[in-house]
Amino acid sequence: MGKTLVIIGLILVAVGIIVQFLPQGSLPRLPGDIYIKKENFSFYFPLGWCVLISIVASLIFWLVGK
Repeated sequence: MGKTLVIIGLILVAVGIIVQFLPQGSLPRLPGDIYIKKENFSFYFPLGWCVLISIVASLIFWLVGK
């Protein structure tokens, strides 16, 4: 359990450092992201990022559990 928490913490630190260097905290758009823009309304849901993060997290937990 402790090893998993340390790995999660290191991943969060790495992601935090990467986000600090992105302009305005924005992520690049991936294929699959949902972006709707109308006159007085805009909606952005990063579905591509959600899938990518899920795959990476699953791989990490699989490797740690091995």
